[in-house]
Amino acid sequence: MKKIIAFAGSSSKNSINKKLVTYATSFFENVDVEILDLNDYEMPIYSIDKEKENGFPDLAFQFLSKLESADLLVVSMAEHNGNYTTAFKNILDWTSRINPKTFLGKKMLLMATSPGGRGGSSVLEIAKDRFPRHDAEIVGTFSLPSFNESFDVEKGVITDMELKNELMEIINSIEF
Repeated sequence: MKKIIAFAGSSSKNSINKKLVTYATSFFENVDVEILDLNDYEMPIYSIDKEKENGFPDLAFQFLSKLESADLLVVSMAEHNGNYTTAFKNILDWTSRINPKTFLGKKMLLMATSPGGRGGSSVLEIAKDRFPRHDAEIVGTFSLPSFNESFDVEKGVITDMELKNELMEIINSIEF
């Protein structure tokens, strides 16, 4: 059975990106889906000194192992001040020191959402540019603007039919 590893690039307990990634993965059929929580991979802030003194945290190896087990990665990036969250960036910093090809050639559906009308577009553009350099094969991108107006949290669904259809087209086009 094919396996999807999914996560939001956020450590928020109420992450809207985690809600989006959970929703998106529900449309894949006959697959094993595992949704990771970045809080389970909290490590010291990366520095070369810490790496030299203590080596690599076991959690960095565990995160890479999860990525390695995937046939498809589904990632929804949270945006803090136009860039990655510190939680995600720290995991990327540690894992990329172990293996610069962090995403291991895996296919990736890359998404973002935010409460604002730009839908995390700044971080999405940064990730679209950066992740292939870490060996991600981006097979689709999706931005959900105005999360609070476009997503019904109670039902866990996108309410804007045009945006829902756009996401469904992307999901249906992915072969892995």
